[in-house]
Amino acid sequence: MNKKRLVMVGNGMAGVRTLEELLKIAPEQYEITVFGAEPHPNYNRILLSPLLAGEMTLEQIILNDRQWYADHGITLHLGKTVSTIDRVRRKVIADDGLEAPYDRLLLATGSRPFLLPVPGNDLPGVISYRDIADTEQMIDAARRYRHAVGIGGGLLGLEAANGLKLRGMDVTVVHLADWLLERQLDETAGRMLQKSLEDRDLKFLLGKQTEQLIAGESGRVAAIRLKDGLQLA
Repeated sequence: MNKKRLVMVGNGMAGVRTLEELLKIAPEQYEITVFGAEPHPNYNRILLSPLLAGEMTLEQIILNDRQWYADHGITLHLGKTVSTIDRVRRKVIADDGLEAPYDRLLLATGSRPFLLPVPGNDLPGVISYRDIADTEQMIDAARRYRHAVGIGGGLLGLEAANGLKLRGMDVTVVHLADWLLERQLDETAGRMLQKSLEDRDLKFLLGKQTEQLIAGESGRVAAIRLKDGLQLA
């Protein structure tokens, strides 16, 4: 039986879960190739917060190690970003020129974090929270610096703030809404959550809009200016 060539672009939880199910129902149907932009095999993004907080290790959040791919005959290209899909010749091309032909193509690239469209959002030290690289940057920052400002009082923002606090940083959360987790909680519950987190020495500025991120002498972000003129260093 000639196997069809299946190429999956993206190596995250949803895509690899699809492969797991496919291997259960049709283990001999496809010759599988996977491209992952990150240098890590599939891991549990939900557990990035315990990783940041120092409660888990990188090895503990891996879902499918490299051996799993090898055991299932999957060709794995890590640290490879697919830049071109040639639909005429039915192949994908990575940014380093590596090519892989396909009969079936699965795009499972996930999403990108949203960065506030304000001046200074591209400064060194401005970190989004999406993957292991972001988490490692925050862990490194906690070793080298004392103060952190988190923009956003949603679930991920609060988890990041808590993790940085546990690593010894002085953390202030700036949030546009009048209470935390306003999409999930009513005001009373939001205030209760705020009090609980303040008891852990987290600080909050609510109902505040970020206007600009300001560089210091080194060129790294050093302060944040709010729309009402307040500036945090």
